[in-house]
Amino acid sequence: MSRIMTPELPLLLVDDEAHALQSTERILVSAGITHILTCQDPRKVAEILARQEICLVLLDLSMPHMSGEQVLTEVLSAYPEVPAIILTGANEVETAVRCMRGGALDYMVKPVERSRLLSGVQRAIELRDLRRENEVLRERMLAGAEKCPEAFSDIVTNNAAMHTLFRYCEGVAKSQWPVLVTGETGVGKELLARAIHTLSERKGPFVAVNAAGLDDNVFSDTLFGHVRGAYTGANDPRKGLIEKAAGGTLFLDEIGDLNNASQVKLLRVLQEREYYPLGSDIAKRTDTRVLCATNVDLGELQVSGKFRKDLYHRLKTHHVCIPPLRRRLDDLPLLVDHFLEKAAASLGKKKPSLPKELYSLLATHPFPGNVRELESMVFDAVAHHESRMMSMGVFETRILQDESLREPSTDRAATTHYALFDRLPSLKESAAMLIAEAMRRAEGNQSIAARLLGISRTALNKRLNHEED
Repeated sequence: MSRIMTPELPLLLVDDEAHALQSTERILVSAGITHILTCQDPRKVAEILARQEICLVLLDLSMPHMSGEQVLTEVLSAYPEVPAIILTGANEVETAVRCMRGGALDYMVKPVERSRLLSGVQRAIELRDLRRENEVLRERMLAGAEKCPEAFSDIVTNNAAMHTLFRYCEGVAKSQWPVLVTGETGVGKELLARAIHTLSERKGPFVAVNAAGLDDNVFSDTLFGHVRGAYTGANDPRKGLIEKAAGGTLFLDEIGDLNNASQVKLLRVLQEREYYPLGSDIAKRTDTRVLCATNVDLGELQVSGKFRKDLYHRLKTHHVCIPPLRRRLDDLPLLVDHFLEKAAASLGKKKPSLPKELYSLLATHPFPGNVRELESMVFDAVAHHESRMMSMGVFETRILQDESLREPSTDRAATTHYALFDRLPSLKESAAMLIAEAMRRAEGNQSIAARLLGISRTALNKRLNHEED
């Protein structure tokens, strides 16, 4: 590595030996890094960091007045976002390892080889930039066009379509009409419903119920409650969830699974603002706001007669459709970073570093389970993680398992795309086009491209070399 990424912020070299500082500085300057601060007195590090933002600290372990381990503790305590690399003698490796456990990014044994130093610095700079970018993204979320961005704080995104959706939610939040939230499994429909409830400023609680698999009696009892003697075992009256959500929001998930009798009762709630507890012929009034969610197409269900047309149009007064993860791949780095922090904290582990190829791999996966699937994938990877760098193996295994369970595509367009050609391409031409597309999707990573093509990396490499010949 001759030259590395030039950081905007300076690097800080801390070593009590002038010749060691000069040697390290010469290597960095030769690689294109000229913005360097040096310090021979470890007691002055805190003062430097207080007046100057730093990209990276390279820290000698053995120094008078304060040890490198003590300086590291001070730095990470006050500036946890600043990466630190320990420079150590051969007989201090045990202490250096202890520093790694304490938060240092890396350690290097003196005299440090040029390539080793530059590769470590390069990785540290990339890490720092990633942290800064994530911070900027968070700041943009908070300083965006939304009037109350804090209401959406549980939804991790910087996608433009998602922020447009947030602004729409702000506009309909205080409406008395229902909101239909649609989207595939795992996109975060309940999170968005909770955000709408927060924005509505309603005084009552947010009450959620999953309507999947509920027959009409269970649905009615759950939502509307019952009077004493309504059925065998109903020895005491019970309030339903709609009464518990008085003055607030009732969220009905999987609304597409409701049977016809239950649909009629829900329509009455929306139109007349009243309902009947089981066993009662006296209607109760309600001021509860109803939000609904589904991962099926209610339009198709109402065309087929499985969903009432009047209820469908009543629910669609306000409609929010959350895009699937595969349509907002720009959120992958932000989501992965968020789930890494969450997983590491819950499992009592240090947040691991990621191989740069990981995002290319994830971008090739359609994520049928969306954000929920990605979260599960990251948690599983962190649970298996043991080294400093996260292995891609767990991710690759999960993706292959998902692909083996997925049904073959029945998309007609996928079987007729050759109709676009005036002349059918030869097998050789088709193979070349397929390989080129796989390499494009894999961003040049042969291992990922080979997986997409269903061949070994060796076989792909032979084909690529043959094309070059």
